Amino acid sequence: MPDSTPPRGAEAEDDASAPPPPAQIRRILRLFKPYRGRLAVVGILVAASSLVAVASPFLLREIIDTALPERRTGLLALLALGMIATAVTSSVFGVLQTLLSTTVGQQVMHDLRTAVYAKLQQMPLAFFTRTRTGEVQSRIAGDIGSMQATVTSTATSLVSNLTAVVATVVAMLALDWRLTLVSLALLPFFVWIARRVGRERRRITTQRQKQMAAMAAIVTESLSVSGIMLGRTMGRAEALTRNFSAESGRLVNLEVRASMAGRWRMSTIGMIMAAIPALLYWSAGAMIQLGGTPPSIGTLVAFVSLQQGLLRPAVSLLSTGVDIQASLALFQRIFEYLDLPVDITERPDPVTLHRARGEVRFEKVTFRYDPGTPPALDGIALTIPAGGSLAVVGPTGAGKSTLGYLVPRLYDVTEGRVTLDGVDVRDLSFDSLARAVGVVSQETYLFHASIADNLRFAKPDASQAELEAAARAAQIHDHIAGLPEGYETLVGERGYRFSGGEKQRLAIARTILRDPPVLVLDEATSALDTGTEQAVQLAIDGLSAGRTTLTIAHRLSTIRDADQIVVLDGGRILERGTHEQLLALDGRYAELVRQDNRERQVVEVEAAP
Repeated sequence: MPDSTPPRGAEAEDDASAPPPPAQIRRILRLFKPYRGRLAVVGILVAASSLVAVASPFLLREIIDTALPERRTGLLALLALGMIATAVTSSVFGVLQTLLSTTVGQQVMHDLRTAVYAKLQQMPLAFFTRTRTGEVQSRIAGDIGSMQATVTSTATSLVSNLTAVVATVVAMLALDWRLTLVSLALLPFFVWIARRVGRERRRITTQRQKQMAAMAAIVTESLSVSGIMLGRTMGRAEALTRNFSAESGRLVNLEVRASMAGRWRMSTIGMIMAAIPALLYWSAGAMIQLGGTPPSIGTLVAFVSLQQGLLRPAVSLLSTGVDIQASLALFQRIFEYLDLPVDITERPDPVTLHRARGEVRFEKVTFRYDPGTPPALDGIALTIPAGGSLAVVGPTGAGKSTLGYLVPRLYDVTEGRVTLDGVDVRDLSFDSLARAVGVVSQETYLFHASIADNLRFAKPDASQAELEAAARAAQIHDHIAGLPEGYETLVGERGYRFSGGEKQRLAIARTILRDPPVLVLDEATSALDTGTEQAVQLAIDGLSAGRTTLTIAHRLSTIRDADQIVVLDGGRILERGTHEQLLALDGRYAELVRQDNRERQVVEVEAAP
């Protein structure tokens, strides 16, 4: 199953390893802006915790240099209690800091998920026809989920470790500036290594997330009900498993590379910093040999204690920088979705129709799916009076469904305009248009929920009586009532527990609940057998009564009573008129009717015992 968004190869790798632009950093920081009050409290707790923690080595120096040599047991007890108090206080501050930072981080995660989902809800239908479902799910669940550690703890860890490093260095300078210079001599080398590792991690993370998106797409496509049925009936289950295994194997390699990226370099930093105490003891001895004033034993012990305390936050700070570099790749993938242009937008001051009459006009409408391509519709001029019916017929690819998509504004016209009651649909509010236009398509979509929940998707506050009335009008109530759980019956994934005709009638009942004055029927019976088609057609007739109806038809027997019939071919209108008028014309429509009759006769012969 090919990916619709192929990797960009070396160009993508170069982008991933490039330094992040300042604008991206500022954009990430803006995510935390609504929570700056709580973040300020976190900052205070971090600073307080760091200051309290560096007090212990000074207390230790006094114990060694003063309390013990002078045998002052009272002072010794106070200093010991002070060391215990600093440890307890630092721990309490740390717990409070973790609670606040995690809460803020989870809120930012929630904001990101909601923003991406809301943006995708605004995207035109064309976006979803070009993008694999697994890719979309990977961005929302995978990428944002992978950022959780960074957003909830890494940012706070950065501040905490940075504060601890600064406070410790200041304390070390206060104890002995000479030993401090020795301790920090290798700092530039450590920073250089961390930056190299960070760029490598960021590049690998970008590749890993793309691979995870590809795997998510395979799972979504092949493990859906349709995918399982297709794989088994085509004997492709083993091939699909091999394909998934190959993709998973590539992910294993990337996961190992991500885990090991720079691991030896960062371990080298840890080993060097762990060996620094020995260098400090040697430096103190060298001061004596050179005739300088050596630090006291208490100062030396306190300094080594501080330096060892510096080891954890310093290494953690460098590692955090590496993690942030990797997370920037995830943020970039999320921002790519948030920055997608929205082609279909609501006007700042949209027109609201409280109850549309239902007159629909196509005024010299031309539509192209992509710029520079031949038009799918070319110069269409049609009028459907309020309460009237128009049927559109023609060969596959003639532009029938495209014409229907323009009324509910699933696409916007390239030229001309579509109006509802004289108002351009692009000027209407989204709510007004959704209330005015109902769509029943060949591809019926039902949620994995109860029948009642599926029906209430159209009208959340619908009563049980309203559900039953809509189901009766759609010729499906008796079937539902005969089920053991009635309206609480679970329909299954995409409604696979129901036949095609039953799903169509459920979709019709759902549209009846919404009660739109304009109805678009997009080949709603084309995939049904003759008996089921008759039952669904009865439901459609009840639904269409008194409504403006645009019917896209494959089986011409369903549209003979339409007020007007239009024949489309190549995006243009070839013929228009009533059924009788077009038969008398003996043109393309008459040819389609004869072809339809022949097909129905073949089906009836095959169905005969």
